[in-house]
Amino acid sequence: MAGALTLSQLSIFGPTSLPTKQFRSSASVSIRATSETPSTSTSVSAQEFAAPPNFKAPEPKRFGIRPDKSGDVFGAFLPLIFRFATGVFVSGYSVSFVSKDEIPSDQYALEVGDYKVKETSKIGPRPEKPIEIYEFESCPFCRKVREIVAILDLDVLFYPCPRNGPNFRPKVAQMGGKQLFPYMVDPNTGMSMYESDDIIKYLTGKYGDGSIPFTLSLGFLTTLTAGLGMLGRMGKGATYTPARLPPNPLKLWAYEGSPFCKLVREVLVELELPHLQISCARGSSKRQILYEKTGHFQAPYLEDPNTGIEMFESAEIMEYLRVTYALQ
Repeated sequence: MAGALTLSQLSIFGPTSLPTKQFRSSASVSIRATSETPSTSTSVSAQEFAAPPNFKAPEPKRFGIRPDKSGDVFGAFLPLIFRFATGVFVSGYSVSFVSKDEIPSDQYALEVGDYKVKETSKIGPRPEKPIEIYEFESCPFCRKVREIVAILDLDVLFYPCPRNGPNFRPKVAQMGGKQLFPYMVDPNTGMSMYESDDIIKYLTGKYGDGSIPFTLSLGFLTTLTAGLGMLGRMGKGATYTPARLPPNPLKLWAYEGSPFCKLVREVLVELELPHLQISCARGSSKRQILYEKTGHFQAPYLEDPNTGIEMFESAEIMEYLRVTYALQ
């Protein structure tokens, strides 16, 4: 997971006119902005990107909310209520309180008084390559798929498809024949498909135990509650903001149940920035990986291979993304 993935290696620009259930790729074709809108989206080499002048990554502030972002965080918190915390916990999550001595100090665990919280989960087979999903933040059908991604603890390469986005929204029509979201490609099996419920069924069958979580099995009610949860951030993460397209996807440690991660993803989608999301909901073993890497666990955490910047803190990550990638 530590290695940088290049978009050319991931071969999203394969042949057009593909059947919905088929996917073929061409490793010789690299990612580029579509030629239809060269003035608003530009793909450049990594050497042309740099962190903002005098930029310094902020120190992580545990449970802190920057005062000017409190309203945003509240709005991003609403989906947790309407969706009954779906996407917060990995499949098979369990928790117990143990003595501090039972968990070594170099292992991630929450401390509560004289005890530590021991969290476990049960996950299915792991895909060799990241699942690829074309979607956008303010779509309730897309949210359902992101929730199962968190529950199954899957790492996903997200290709944002905001309205008027010049790159990946047209690509979906080329691959599957229509602009409908979400659209999933599994490079491990050659499967590709539309329809959120079909994607959920596929992912749980292939990378889970085959059972669909109750809160994702309620049909129209599932979609309705997903939509209602987005009212607090209506329109955010939906429309393209002209931006430079980097040669390498960003890496975001995040999970669907976190309001702080949602705010960062809104900006990533609006700027149409591909990103490999390392899922790390409660119960994920990848929390330990980030803890070992940084000496701290907190989500979101951004790694940008185009500039070398790695950082915590959602508000500062959002500002960094806009300054670095948005076209002024």
